[in-house]
Amino acid sequence: MVSESGPKKKIAIIGASYLQLPLIQKVQELGMEAHVFAWAADDVGEKEADYFYPISIVEKEQILKKCREIKIDGICSIASDLAVGTINYVADRMNLCANSMESTEISTNKAKMREAFWKHEDPSPKFLFVGHETPADDILLSDFSYPVIVKPVDRSGSRGVSLVMNRYELNEAVERARRNGFLKDILVEEFAKGKEFSVECISYKGTHTMLAITEKFTTEAPHYIEVGHFEPADIDTELNNKIKNTVFHALDTLKIQNGASHTEIKIFEGQIKIIEIGARMGGDMIGSSLVPLSTGVDFVKAVIDIALGKEPNLKGMSPSKAAGIRFILTDDDIKAYTAIKAKYAASILEENIPEKIEGDVSDSSERFGYYIFQGEKRDDLIPLLP
Repeated sequence: MVSESGPKKKIAIIGASYLQLPLIQKVQELGMEAHVFAWAADDVGEKEADYFYPISIVEKEQILKKCREIKIDGICSIASDLAVGTINYVADRMNLCANSMESTEISTNKAKMREAFWKHEDPSPKFLFVGHETPADDILLSDFSYPVIVKPVDRSGSRGVSLVMNRYELNEAVERARRNGFLKDILVEEFAKGKEFSVECISYKGTHTMLAITEKFTTEAPHYIEVGHFEPADIDTELNNKIKNTVFHALDTLKIQNGASHTEIKIFEGQIKIIEIGARMGGDMIGSSLVPLSTGVDFVKAVIDIALGKEPNLKGMSPSKAAGIRFILTDDDIKAYTAIKAKYAASILEENIPEKIEGDVSDSSERFGYYIFQGEKRDDLIPLLP
């Protein structure tokens, strides 16, 4: 199909879950073709794509072959760590804009990320790498004090993460991490105290721009599942600048030069520790919904522009506002939503609320629903926060 300005641009999108829907829709809104790759699972992206290819997102060679046939103009994804390796691999072979394979190696494996942070003096928790062949009984933590965090090296969204209070809980946590990981390698980390935040950035040719600092709300131990996010975070100017400088240095450490990034940090008594960085937009609709609602910046379009090798337009399209999201995990969350809806209906922009709750939630992928809200300023939305 040919538009008045010439042939349509073709964008390869890696992944077809609901997280990719804003990207698919934005590509189409911009008059481009959305070529979506994912294992056939009847996901929303399969139905919304202009063209869908039932190829697993980890099958890099098959996707590369098809992308060459299609003659794509750019390749991207949002909110998927697993897609990062395939995106950068295809972009590297087709001379498209993305991050290097070296960056891929150190930004998608938490153990290598930790090693890079320590080498370049980026503040992060002390850690111990445990290979998949090491029995839990052989793990020695003489240099650590409990509690510790145990996690897979290659997952996100709280999958396989546990807080371990003593030696007796370690074996079960190791088993859980390995069960949820692909490589079966794990990290044991010191427990970083403090309030949790994430930092949403976008980079183009090595120049980084911080778009927002997001305040995070989680369940208690042992799994710390996200129950909500809010922008802007309650951060003063001095700490804001310290966070920006710390994150930009860490992005350079990981050689992230192009595209979105999502940095998770903890702050305790003014000291910052980087928990991890994803070389992609934040999930939980942080990047696709909260950033544009709070800043006016079209974050998804910026990702597409960079995939096409174009400098993104990062000027806010509206005055800065406040925005948040809350997730449904329990019946009590539905009751809280009902009370909030009765009083603050005008603030709620989007909602997906289940009629009933069945089962327990052990990681972020199992949450039952959500609602997104917006206000003119932070104080307007305080009653809506978790």
